[in-house]
Amino acid sequence: MIPVQLTIEGLYSYRERQIIDFKNLTGAGLFGIFGSVGSGKSSILEAISFALYGETERLNMRDKRAYNMMNLKSNVSYIEFDFMNFENKVFRATRDFRRNSKKFEDVKPSSVTFYEQKNHQWIPLEHSDAEKIIGLNYANFKRTIIIPQGQFKEFLELGATERTTMMKEIFNLQRFDLQNNVASLNVKNRSELDQLDGQLKGFEEITEEQISAQKEVLKIEQHSFSDARERFKKISDRFQQLKNLKTDFENLEQKKNRFTILSEQKKEIDILESQTDLYDRVSRIFSPLIAEKNKLSKEISAKQSQAEIQRKTAHETELEFNTIKEHIASLQPQFEALEQSKIQENDLKLIVQIMIYSEEIKKLQERTDRGSEEVKEVEGKRKNIQNNIDLLSKEIDILKAKKLDSGILIPVGNWFTQYKGLKKMKEDSSEKIKKQQIEILKISDELKAFPENFKEDFKIKKEKLEIQKKAFSQKLDSLKIQQELARFSKELQHGEACPLCGSPEHPNVVEFHDVNAELREFEEKVRSVDQALLNLQKQETETDKISERKNIFDHQLKAEQNIISGIQKDIESHLKAFIWTEFNTEKEAEFNQKRAASLETEKQIEQLSQTITKERNTLSKELENLEKYQKALETFRIQEAKKEEQIHIHQSNLKIVSWENYSGKATEEVEEIYQKLSRSNSETEKNYQGLIEKEKQVSPRLAEEKTVLSQLEKQISELKLEISSNMELIGTLLSENNFSDLAEVEKILIQEFNVEDSRNRIQKFKIDFETLKNGILELEEKLKHFTFDNEMFETQQNEVNAAETQLKQLNDTVVKLTSEIERLEKEHHKKEDLLKNLGILQKRAENLKTMTNLFKAAGFVQYVSSIYLRQLCDHANIRFHRMTRNQLSLQLNENNDFEIIDYLNEGRSRSIKTLSGGQSFQVSLSLALALAESVQANALSDKNFFFIDEGFGTQDLESVNIVFETLNALQKENRIVGIISHVEELKEKIPVALEIIKDEERGSIINII
Repeated sequence: MIPVQLTIEGLYSYRERQIIDFKNLTGAGLFGIFGSVGSGKSSILEAISFALYGETERLNMRDKRAYNMMNLKSNVSYIEFDFMNFENKVFRATRDFRRNSKKFEDVKPSSVTFYEQKNHQWIPLEHSDAEKIIGLNYANFKRTIIIPQGQFKEFLELGATERTTMMKEIFNLQRFDLQNNVASLNVKNRSELDQLDGQLKGFEEITEEQISAQKEVLKIEQHSFSDARERFKKISDRFQQLKNLKTDFENLEQKKNRFTILSEQKKEIDILESQTDLYDRVSRIFSPLIAEKNKLSKEISAKQSQAEIQRKTAHETELEFNTIKEHIASLQPQFEALEQSKIQENDLKLIVQIMIYSEEIKKLQERTDRGSEEVKEVEGKRKNIQNNIDLLSKEIDILKAKKLDSGILIPVGNWFTQYKGLKKMKEDSSEKIKKQQIEILKISDELKAFPENFKEDFKIKKEKLEIQKKAFSQKLDSLKIQQELARFSKELQHGEACPLCGSPEHPNVVEFHDVNAELREFEEKVRSVDQALLNLQKQETETDKISERKNIFDHQLKAEQNIISGIQKDIESHLKAFIWTEFNTEKEAEFNQKRAASLETEKQIEQLSQTITKERNTLSKELENLEKYQKALETFRIQEAKKEEQIHIHQSNLKIVSWENYSGKATEEVEEIYQKLSRSNSETEKNYQGLIEKEKQVSPRLAEEKTVLSQLEKQISELKLEISSNMELIGTLLSENNFSDLAEVEKILIQEFNVEDSRNRIQKFKIDFETLKNGILELEEKLKHFTFDNEMFETQQNEVNAAETQLKQLNDTVVKLTSEIERLEKEHHKKEDLLKNLGILQKRAENLKTMTNLFKAAGFVQYVSSIYLRQLCDHANIRFHRMTRNQLSLQLNENNDFEIIDYLNEGRSRSIKTLSGGQSFQVSLSLALALAESVQANALSDKNFFFIDEGFGTQDLESVNIVFETLNALQKENRIVGIISHVEELKEKIPVALEIIKDEERGSIINII
């Protein structure tokens, strides 16, 4: 993750919107963020963490985080963070929350949106999960990229279990946690084995020997079945001949019986044939004529009924028409006088309207009188309110003259506040100087125990001891050689090769005296010198530490003296900036009293202003009422004039009726006369018009009904002529066919014969009769040389049934045996497949057992994690050795816990908790750099980013230089490092940095230095 730009507003001490462009900072490779304590340095890292993950180190949800993170002088907080992930894609995270205007402590939860930059446009993402984008959760993000204040040693001090969990998350080691996978495979394999065992229990009796035995039995049964089939065929053929002969004799008997029955039915069929012929002839000749006669009779009857009804209807219509004409004649005089009556009706309507307008004019005059009184009353109220406003305005002018100018009060108040701050800073610095001087005196007392030139003295003593150690060591080596030579000389045997010269002969063997005592003496002297050197080294280290502490305090004292000198100059400049002659720099209380009085006056002015505002609002309402009343009065006058004009118009429009005849009457009386006349005119016109309309409707209907009656009478005459012709034709045909009258024909036709069915029945009978007769003759000819014995037939039938039963039994046996052999062969193949699979699963079970032992209890993950941790130790030690001058080293013990190797104490190990604050920072920095390097290398990132927020204050000057060289060297490794510190030495060394300045009015301000 590489930061690109950060925007913060209304967050912690940042009141105004501040924008940090990281491009110039990250381009330098190493940059810093500096500022005094509480200036807002760490808030920058908090803003980044909160923008990405919604989490911070200082606050959680229970701490009312939104309220406490928001600047107390702000109502809106906003964070916008642009960054580049390991895929070189640019993203933006934004968060904001707002304060409730009615409840100060109610700060609404933050809204969050993530964007991705595509084609120079910000496209919103559907999620806000930074872990998907960066590849790290919040806990590992603050361990490997941004290390917040107070969390620098967290990874170093984690327990083995927590550290293994962290390594799993960071390096995706869960891919090596195969315990569950193996267990799942084992359960599945065990289940398959159990299923196979259960299946094989059903195949225990299935063997190849059993199948062979069944095949032998099948061969015997098949041979028996073949013999039985031949025997059955011979017996069946003989029996079939007898069966056919029996069938022929039985068939002949049945045909003779059937022929006897048909012979008896022949007479009946002959009678039916004669009746059918007669009915068919009569029906074809007379049925159409009779049907036509009946049809014509029905039509005449129907037409006569219609003519009677139509004659009655025409008569009724004619009576209605005559009545209408009589009514029209009686209404004719009234209708002719209707026009004059309507003019009178209209005049009465105008008179009624004149009377209504006169009454409305009286009411308008009354309302006008009342409205004039209300206008006078409102005008009086308006004048009183205006006078009150004028008095209040004069009071405000008097108070404004007494009030001090706020343009002077604010800068004077700010001046006194800054002045108190400068004096407090001076007092604090003076107190620090006193403490530092006391510490310097204590350290000077400690140094008095050593010579003035103790460095040179230690050097001389060390050189003497080194010379002694060298001499003793040389003597010790010589004695050891003598001891070895003595051992060799004692072990020499004649004829054996010398281990030094290789000669088999040893004429002059050198004798050596015993040097063991002398050897022990010099070994003791060497140890004594080593101990003296070690003690001398400890003294030198102790004096170096004391001297270094003195240098640090001297440096800090000098820095504080410079600070207090600067503060004094600021105080003098501040005093010169006091330009307000009406106030005194030493009389702040007097200024505060005047400011309080001025503020009280300002409150009074505010209250009076509010009262004036209320009075003006009231005045505005009264003016609105006045205007409303005046408009109403004007409206009344206009309406009155309009109605007067309308009265004159109506009087001039009167034509028959005179206004003077009705002016003295009541409006209701005139209205009643008008309504009565109007109803009479309407009824006369309505009745007359209705009768005329009815006359128009009835006249054509009467003509139409008379025409229909005439047509019906004509049709009846024509039908009577047709039926007369029909009867003449029927008489002629009766004579020709020898019938006495029509009743005889109708008697025949009433039988309703189905000629077609009768003829079909007769035809079928004749065919059956002849066919049966011929069949009997054929069978008698066929069987005239044969006889049939029923006992022989039954005997032969029994033999066939017995042979058939035996054949069926043998066939069933063969089929069953064949099916059983096929089943056994299939089951045997299944058994072979199951046994093959059983062997595979048993082999797999053995392999899974081995894998279970390998992966149980996450042992393999811990093993891989320990490899990663050892690699981290190796990488961290490259920098840690350089920082500690090769005196300390970091390693993992058998429990995967970190411990320290101390080369100044014979390379023995000790707990990391025994390290000093400075050493803890060094090892934590080395380990954090190694961890960040591994994580970001794993992410295949081109550039790596690392941010530190603490630790440099625990380092001495030399250690600071070493740490700075380490961090500076990271640029060559394509690493970007940001640090937050207040150490001045680092500020001078880092090429690009941000400086945070906290202004009392504006909040924290960010400047590039």
